[in-house]
Amino acid sequence: MDTNSIGKHPSFYAIGLSYKKADAEMRGKFSLDEQAKTNLLLQAKAEGIESLIVTSTCNRTEIYGFSQHPFQLIKLLCENSQGTVEDFQKVAYVYKNREALQHIFRVGTGLDSQILGDFEIISQIKQSFIESKNLGIANSYMERLVNAVIQASKKVKNETEISSGATSVSFASVQYIMNTIPDIGNKNILLFGTGKIGRNTCENLVKHTKNDHIVLINRTKEKAEKIAGKFNLVVKEYADLQLEIQKADILVVATGAQNPTVDAAILKLKKPLLILDLSIPKNVNENVKEVEGVSLVHLDYLSQVTDETIEKRKEHIPAAEKIISIILEEFLTWSKARKFAPTIHSLKAKLATIKDSELNYQRKKLENFNEEQAEIISNRIIQKITTHFANHLKDEETMVDESIEWIEKVFQLNH
Repeated sequence: MDTNSIGKHPSFYAIGLSYKKADAEMRGKFSLDEQAKTNLLLQAKAEGIESLIVTSTCNRTEIYGFSQHPFQLIKLLCENSQGTVEDFQKVAYVYKNREALQHIFRVGTGLDSQILGDFEIISQIKQSFIESKNLGIANSYMERLVNAVIQASKKVKNETEISSGATSVSFASVQYIMNTIPDIGNKNILLFGTGKIGRNTCENLVKHTKNDHIVLINRTKEKAEKIAGKFNLVVKEYADLQLEIQKADILVVATGAQNPTVDAAILKLKKPLLILDLSIPKNVNENVKEVEGVSLVHLDYLSQVTDETIEKRKEHIPAAEKIISIILEEFLTWSKARKFAPTIHSLKAKLATIKDSELNYQRKKLENFNEEQAEIISNRIIQKITTHFANHLKDEETMVDESIEWIEKVFQLNH
């Protein structure tokens, strides 16, 4: 490409796909493990791409970086994953410059997450930048951008309630237990079944209740022991279920059985019992409500709580967007100034050279030449001219790259 041609500067792109248009199978095709990410970054570097970061989670795979054309980035993604260009065209998105910046801010602040207000992605963005920097494929622009996104993420998290309340059933169930049962740290908790929701609930119980009276029972003891080992909990035999229920203050049922595994017949209680049924289909028979002291809460109720949480979170989107727009504008101002500062500096130097040569000429020509006065006047004119150019370059509507190239061409800068 002719280096003098307008538009030689690469653009900033965000390319990728997410849960919005790509199903789990398609997302799986484009997902990148650690080795694939490293290979992609090294290939990008070898192909002359100056700066790039790549993230891949179960909900999205994205590349943010500079290139002459987005296809350079799409090619990198397809060559390092199982996805094809045809697949990409069906489900993916390509954002350029300002739109790409807006996208990374929305992703980093949880506005684009599958669960609104989920901030897990920001640590992925942070990590992906570190990986790129270690491989020498992250410039100062990318560093400043990632820091601005992290700043926006913290501000949105701290100054809005977009991540308040429970959004997962496992967390909602733990919140329900903590709100309902006083002195939770000293209560006996029995977890029956170690399905996905059961495991997550177990993790949340350990994390939030500081309770070490948690007992696990599962039909296959090995599964329970695997989870118990992770959290240092007690495992009991399936045959002890009835006995353990008698000791429990809280029973969490998360089995995968097709028919109820807990009913009134096995409840020989000596004290009140809160039962949470987190199974699909339901694994606790409705007849347990007839037993004195039993409270039963179903997954349906907790799912409703999480739906209400999401609706409440939506009210905080405008506040989050306002924070993003302020930090994004600050970043754009810095980015523009960073781009044109060297040009303005060169322009000033060029005008100073013209001024010196003109003053030399006038000094020889005029007898009563007032050098001091001429110096003051010409410096003020130079200042006004360069301020005009700087203001033009700062303007929202200005195509900065093209304007810089015209200025360099007209004033023969960098020559």
